[in-house]
Amino acid sequence: MPAAAEHRRWIEHLPELARAAGRAIMAIYASDFAVRDKADASPVTAADDAAERVILEGLEVLAPGVPVVAEESVAAGRVPAIGERFWLVDPLDGTREFVGRNGEFTVNIALVERGLPVLGVVLAPAIERLWAGVVGEGAFEDGPGGRRAIAVRAPPAGGITVLASRSHGDEVALDAWLAGQRAAGQAIAALRTAGSSLKLCLLASGEADAYPRLGRTMEWDIAAGHAVLAAAGGSVRTMDGALLSYGKPGFENPHFVAWGRR
Repeated sequence: MPAAAEHRRWIEHLPELARAAGRAIMAIYASDFAVRDKADASPVTAADDAAERVILEGLEVLAPGVPVVAEESVAAGRVPAIGERFWLVDPLDGTREFVGRNGEFTVNIALVERGLPVLGVVLAPAIERLWAGVVGEGAFEDGPGGRRAIAVRAPPAGGITVLASRSHGDEVALDAWLAGQRAAGQAIAALRTAGSSLKLCLLASGEADAYPRLGRTMEWDIAAGHAVLAAAGGSVRTMDGALLSYGKPGFENPHFVAWGRR
């Protein structure tokens, strides 16, 4: 089957797979769950594990034979050999938001081909918003009001809205970046914080304009949101302006800036 036809078929099935993972997450969210630390000191809960099981089982049925790089599996030492095509999965991005019960956590499923994310689904189960997209085919949001096409917005005349991480902010680095933008003549109208990969999706749906990430991230944290943003007309670039690529050693990202329309 040609890749484009596969992409169209998968993007129709993946939202329900993400929602199935979301239901597993929300069942634990409603309970008195425990939190434990991984080797890198980041928190993990039973919800991370339950959602990852749902997604891995679903992807094996939907796309048998395509390698899956999933956060909790990697943490357990299960790292598959990857080629030009592989899935990147973060079953629960924003575990700190989950533990804090603020609703800003997401389920993330992305397909990477030749180093770039080409398809992605991001679900925020607590707020009932789902974003999805295929690069070259467009992006959409699917929620209680139904499905609608989304696209990045033109930068407002009064200045851009910049998004920052709620739980992982480096205020000194962010202030320096904002100062650099102002020095280059870019007006900043507002600075908002949000958790998880929501920030990339808010750019994709035209609710903000830029997201500088000046701290550590892993590829699975952002691949799905990156795909949605790219499908909506935006981009994610390293600090030297190159497109952010995937399949890097250790799956760790450099600092980057996600943009809407520029």
